[in-house]
Amino acid sequence: QVQLVESGGGLVQAGGSLRLSCAASGRTFSPYAMGWFRQAPGKEREFVATIGRTSWSTSPTYYTDSVKGRFTASRDDAKSTVYLQMNSLKPEDTAVYYCAARNGGTYSRDQREYYYWGQGTQVTVSS
Repeated sequence: QVQLVESGGGLVQAGGSLRLSCAASGRTFSPYAMGWFRQAPGKEREFVATIGRTSWSTSPTYYTDSVKGRFTASRDDAKSTVYLQMNSLKPEDTAVYYCAARNGGTYSRDQREYYYWGQGTQVTVSS
């Protein structure tokens, strides 16, 4: 079992920044690829970013087009924590943000491949 707990959400004005954290416990964190997803009111949950297992000091990342250049995913395996730095936030980024973990180190944008999920943290961006 892997337990995931997100934090760092809140209310921010458009153009502002937030950093989400996702702390993992229960099993060794480093082998897991991690993903960030979000769900806006009335919409389906969607992929935001993913980060693979660290190899040779590099953790590959992949982002949905709408956040490229604004969001950055990173991980600290020593702290069993993954982060999502969100800059230049827009009202359309408003959603509940979830982190998730998948077995195997390869990143994925497919939420069906993620087995463990956090409870989510609310991000609200005002215009």
